[in-house]
Amino acid sequence: MYLNEVQYLEPSSHLINSCVEGDRHSQSQLYAMSAPGMFTVCLRYSRNREEAEEVMQEGFLKVFRNLHQFQKRGSFQGWIRKIMVNTALEKFRSKPNLYPLLSIDGLEENLQNDFSFEYILHELDAKDLILMIQHLPIGYRMVFNLHIFEGMKHREISESLGISEGTSKSNLHDARKILQAQIAARMTVASKNGS
Repeated sequence: MYLNEVQYLEPSSHLINSCVEGDRHSQSQLYAMSAPGMFTVCLRYSRNREEAEEVMQEGFLKVFRNLHQFQKRGSFQGWIRKIMVNTALEKFRSKPNLYPLLSIDGLEENLQNDFSFEYILHELDAKDLILMIQHLPIGYRMVFNLHIFEGMKHREISESLGISEGTSKSNLHDARKILQAQIAARMTVASKNGS
């Protein structure tokens, strides 16, 4: 589990059935159970809280509209998560193809250690890491999230985002370098302040 995601409670079949029947109290209860964890997912795909809230609200509209299609074969929270990720991707694809690029020239010079992603997760507070991910250029952010958090392969990412596999690999590489440079800078500042 990455970024201290909220532990999910699986809703009962009775609660899901009540939601499908349109019971507002049950829908509110299901939303309250699922929203904290889904907000964390949406935050990673968004550039700020407002955009994450927008993605989450659109996602929950789809959840309640399509709840009757949930077949109870897998995890309900996994089903909702997929809807949230797809909603974020739809938002990404609906924007003009503006891919702000950052120059990563010289970033390697700033790296004092080759930090693995696992090391970064242990050293950083979840909020700090989410903020760093949010500040990645949008293309890098999408690829990074899909690969690291959703476990997608570059072929799947290229199909989801309409980019080549090479672009997916390059964006992931660049996103990691940017994050590593930011971590190195933070650790340097922390060590100076601590001494």
